[in-house]
Amino acid sequence: MGLHADLQSNREESGEMRSTIHERTGDERTGSQKQGAHSQAALGSFYSDPKRRFTIVFPAGADTSEIRGMDPYSAAVAFVEGRFQVQGDLVAAVEYFDRQEHPKLRSLWHSILAHLGHEGLDAHVRNTQRRDIQFHYDRSNEFYAQFLDQRMQYSAADFSDARRTLDEAQLEKLQQVCLTLKLQPGERLLDIGCGWGGLAVHAAEQFGVNASGCTLSAAQKEYAAAVVMRRKLEDRVSIELKDYRDVRGRFDKIVSVGMFEHVGRKHLAEYFGRIRELLEEDGTFLNRGIVRPEGVSDGPETLFLQRNVFPGGELAHLADVVREAEHARFEVERMEDFRRHYALTCRAWVARLRQHADACRCLVSERTLRTWLVYLAASAVCFENGTTDAVQVLLRKRPRSSRPWRAELQDGSGNHHGADTPLPMNF
Repeated sequence: MGLHADLQSNREESGEMRSTIHERTGDERTGSQKQGAHSQAALGSFYSDPKRRFTIVFPAGADTSEIRGMDPYSAAVAFVEGRFQVQGDLVAAVEYFDRQEHPKLRSLWHSILAHLGHEGLDAHVRNTQRRDIQFHYDRSNEFYAQFLDQRMQYSAADFSDARRTLDEAQLEKLQQVCLTLKLQPGERLLDIGCGWGGLAVHAAEQFGVNASGCTLSAAQKEYAAAVVMRRKLEDRVSIELKDYRDVRGRFDKIVSVGMFEHVGRKHLAEYFGRIRELLEEDGTFLNRGIVRPEGVSDGPETLFLQRNVFPGGELAHLADVVREAEHARFEVERMEDFRRHYALTCRAWVARLRQHADACRCLVSERTLRTWLVYLAASAVCFENGTTDAVQVLLRKRPRSSRPWRAELQDGSGNHHGADTPLPMNF
């Protein structure tokens, strides 16, 4: 089946959950927001961005100076609680609060609380991790269908061509992931944290692999299994409700997209060690996800995510990822940064959520809708300003008898690089 026909087939399948969406990632407002634009006076005072990108509307009697001076965490909480509304570009509004000057002591306090959140909760304990995953992903498949693409991809799309719609960009992402892994017919592929099964299905249909996926979300497993049945792929795709550490068998290729953020820094060694055990000799592993740049500490956005969106989530530094992978006897073959793609993806998700806000309110609470709106808008800001990064690392399982490949490499100056000396990497 060609890619164009495949895209059309997915559109038809998801029609039961969501009508066709007109693509816009700019200023989109729901019917209730448009109505509110004509009754600002009834709501109270308002603040308009000088560039006319957004308007913050306050209820009558609100202390507007207090709200406008809030730090990002306090502003996010106030927005979720409905203490003000935003009309226009929500991402620009979040950026406005992020740019405000705030006491350093308050920012330090938020960083400390976020750090304590990591230390006080062991996210990789099985029961804790299952609970955390279900907290985020088991909201409602129908809710996620309101803002994700036709394949229900909940990770960065490929916007190397800015003219692509979200559906087209996500399809291209799946294609590029498979090409990066150099999938071949008959190979065994494991997708760790497979979500709603889009990658496993695409790899089986377009590249002829035998794909296995595992997830801790019952809602995702149910949805993915139904897709596999509709597309008559039961003999080539299996989706299990299972922790990746409990998966049995050996695989030629393994992929993890947007999953290792749930692992935590302390458990990266266990993560890469288990993946090595699951890989055939000379097998390849593609690890794709979000990282924290060196020198950037957890801040207000991290504290908000821990408490409201991703309990147990933690971002590692890229250096941590590479170091632990090498300790598990993987060698780095290729790295690619896709931060800007993630920013555009988050903007597209925000636009779709606002476009389908009324439908979302029939599926989740107003508080949940507002939480997801501000979380995705804040994520777009973090990707755009570089405080959050996104990287994929292609790793190859090194034979146990081999010497570290870096030990024999030289750079252009003739200097030798040992196993613990990083080579310069170009993105």
